[in-house]
Amino acid sequence: MNIFRYGALAAMAFSAGIAGTAAYAADTSYAQLQRGKSLVDAGDCVSCHTVDGGKPFAGGRPIETPFGLIYSPNITPDRETGIGAWSDEEFYNAMHFGTDPKGARLYPAFPYPYYSKLTRSDVDAIRQYLNTLPPVRSAIAVSANNAHRVSGLIWPLNYRFFMRGWDWLFFDPGEFRPNPKKSAEWNRGAYLVEGAAHCGACHTPKNTLGGDENSHLLQGANIQNWFAPQIANDVRSGVGSWSTDDIVEYLKTGRNKFSGATGPMAEVVGNSTSKLPDSDLHAIAVYLKDTPGAAVDAGSKPEQKIFASGKAIFADSCAGCHQANGQGVPQMFPPLAHNANVQSSDPATTIRVILEGAQTVPTSARPTASSMPAYNWKLSDDQIAAVANFVRNSWGNSAPAVSASQVAEMRRQLQANIAQ
Repeated sequence: MNIFRYGALAAMAFSAGIAGTAAYAADTSYAQLQRGKSLVDAGDCVSCHTVDGGKPFAGGRPIETPFGLIYSPNITPDRETGIGAWSDEEFYNAMHFGTDPKGARLYPAFPYPYYSKLTRSDVDAIRQYLNTLPPVRSAIAVSANNAHRVSGLIWPLNYRFFMRGWDWLFFDPGEFRPNPKKSAEWNRGAYLVEGAAHCGACHTPKNTLGGDENSHLLQGANIQNWFAPQIANDVRSGVGSWSTDDIVEYLKTGRNKFSGATGPMAEVVGNSTSKLPDSDLHAIAVYLKDTPGAAVDAGSKPEQKIFASGKAIFADSCAGCHQANGQGVPQMFPPLAHNANVQSSDPATTIRVILEGAQTVPTSARPTASSMPAYNWKLSDDQIAAVANFVRNSWGNSAPAVSASQVAEMRRQLQANIAQ
């Protein structure tokens, strides 16, 4: 459960029957609880609802938004600081309508515009699994029952009443309806991506008020000083050159012959997509491959002097792992050639990875993690811009030029994050 962001995926949801809402009936069977656990795991709920060093699902994690910080609530069944006192109907209303038990509007950092597409039976399965968690009385997270819990949002958004206007503009509650012109597998993938997975929360661009620009569905967005790349079917900056098996491999392991997951996506792979059955991942891949992409304007190219400087830096500091031809080492060091993220119109991720370094997460399918050192201490803003420009415009890559001022601003923002 993420900010206007974070692309995690839902498992076993299609088995609930996506044609409509089933009548509610309490079901605490083993199969139902396992189904709920799969959905919770696949929705990456633990990532947002667990603060560093805290108990799982007990909340308190600060989540960045363009309008300030939101602190995730405790979703364990503790009756005072969690959701143990909520009825099943109140839980469904939160998921489907974005309201808490007192009728106050939730913030879309909790992606209810996506969860609204879930069937009632899937929502009930999630709730029934959460009820089996150990209740945690959290001193970090404020009460999930407090409609006016403290946030770091700017005025007037710190008043929940104003979310009524946001919902009126950008939220249309309603369950997913399958497309009869598409296959069952495509519809399954659409249900996962558009619903519990809330992939568009990260990968769909946002307007100035934080609403999805649905005319650019899954075409990439800047979030939390990362760029979530296009995952629609564009060849250069999306998944157009990836096969469905390539997408499955990436979601299962965090790596494939085109790219490697880092930053927030590495967390998503570790906590979510790596746990999904291949059939679900393949359905997602089928849907993504059928989603129209958008060609990215290559923009202005770097000056030859800057390009040459970047080439020398790359040879000295990068080629040992990524190879002189940019092909990387299979399943260990990701390729930079024909890398969609590297060629994104927004260079935020490329700049940030060079500054901070990166590390993949181990999964059951790929237990060996790989890492890249940080270069913020070694390279100046001009040098980082130069090597970024070389990488983004070599080996067939094509992307707009990166300026030293962009690097300086990213460095400033990352330092500000550390100071918070």
